[in-house]
Amino acid sequence: MAISKVWISLLLALAVVLSPPAARAEEAAEEGIETASGAEAVLTLDADSFDEAVAKHPFMVVEFYAPWCGHCKKIAPEYEKAAQELSKHDPPIVLAKVDANDDKNRPLATKYEIQGFPTLKIFRNQGKNIQEYKGPREAEGIIEYLKKQVGPASKEIKSPEDATSLIDDKKIYIVGIFTELSGTEFTNFMEVAEKLRSDYDFGHTLDANHLPRGDAVVKKPLVRLFKPFDELVVDSKDFDVAALEKFIDASSTPKVVTFDKNPDNHPYLLKFFESSAAKAMLFLNFSTGSFESFKSVYYGAAEEFKDKEIKFLIGDIEASQAAFQYFGLKEDQVPLILIQDGNSKKFLKSQVEPDQIVSWLKEYFDGKLPPFRKSEPIPEVNNEPVKVLVADNVHDVVFKSGKNVLVEFYAPWCGHCKKLAPILEEAAKALQNDEDVVIAKMDATANDVPIEFDVQGYPTMYFVTPSGKMVSYDSGRTADEIVDYIKTNKETTGQPTETADLGTAESVKDEL
Repeated sequence: MAISKVWISLLLALAVVLSPPAARAEEAAEEGIETASGAEAVLTLDADSFDEAVAKHPFMVVEFYAPWCGHCKKIAPEYEKAAQELSKHDPPIVLAKVDANDDKNRPLATKYEIQGFPTLKIFRNQGKNIQEYKGPREAEGIIEYLKKQVGPASKEIKSPEDATSLIDDKKIYIVGIFTELSGTEFTNFMEVAEKLRSDYDFGHTLDANHLPRGDAVVKKPLVRLFKPFDELVVDSKDFDVAALEKFIDASSTPKVVTFDKNPDNHPYLLKFFESSAAKAMLFLNFSTGSFESFKSVYYGAAEEFKDKEIKFLIGDIEASQAAFQYFGLKEDQVPLILIQDGNSKKFLKSQVEPDQIVSWLKEYFDGKLPPFRKSEPIPEVNNEPVKVLVADNVHDVVFKSGKNVLVEFYAPWCGHCKKLAPILEEAAKALQNDEDVVIAKMDATANDVPIEFDVQGYPTMYFVTPSGKMVSYDSGRTADEIVDYIKTNKETTGQPTETADLGTAESVKDEL
């Protein structure tokens, strides 16, 4: 499932929580993981060898990484250790890697929608079926997860012992109960199992009595979903493929997702943030005496608004620092409730009391709440060759200045952005006497990106003319190429520059 652009930075930050302990990774690195011959078991692929490798192997896992990425460095020895073990599997399970930071391989990263590092993908049937890898990041977990992935999508449950060994009361497990292992219902179930196997475990049986809390009189066929939260078991008799997928999606996330340090909650966190639905998030200190009051009211609100297109999360401030950084929140605002809607607008109430939660949510659904915008302070002085943009001045500089503006959206940790920075500086200096041109940049991790711009990765650049023409900049990345592009595509305004410090706090209109 593709991750919505709004959540890229947050999910990257969440990787800190979801990654194996650094000490363990470093320990493995110190051990020096090598095969007997000294060669790596992980295949190294690039743009030239990638398609051939995918065509050769019916099942292959590929890690897209960047050499500067800390999480990539931590997973590397675990990935290599797993590759050595899985190479002995029958049939062998192939693990490969691609340096997505290399310019040569960027088309591969674009093709497979790589939005952060490391990203692991499973290529099945010579690449005809591609799924996100959503398993553990340490060797033992990788091995166990992939051995399941290479087998049947759904396992037949023939006895209570089979059910006991397969159905973990801490995980979601989906079972199809049939009168015969054929027919439309069974075929549709197996199709969904194959499609969703990287997200869930599936089984099928002819006897419901084999299952936990078995029911001999269950009316077959039936899909039963076991889960470790809410009502624990939920059933559906609709075997339409789309309906079955929707049932699984709706039933496999808690009514209220908990954002804490418990690893059992992490799969639901990722599912929550991947969803395109509106999201309500309550952040507070779980260790305070008021926690139970907030929890009771908030769970009640989730039940009251369950028919709305919105998902609920409750987060402990100790574990939610990534979210705080992403949204530009401060701990002195806690307890706070935040809503992110499907159009990327945010709504915030800080220092909220339990008895204010339901009424505030009603105001949101009634369209009565003003939106909240994350922005760094507008620069008091903005006279460097490359202008600094923030959420509170980007519209004035890009759309209202009457200039031809080349704007870069970047992330401070992005290797390509760091490489581009001096090049943009050189181009801006070459054009600094052209009153019709502005080159600017905005930290897209510290500011809300305007909805007009589609920022799926970093760096992303757009060229906007005074007439409002806006195009994605996909041309050369040298200073000369950038300058030539601007000179060729700019519009001449014939207007003098209104201010020498374009985009400063003084020059931004009060309406912002």
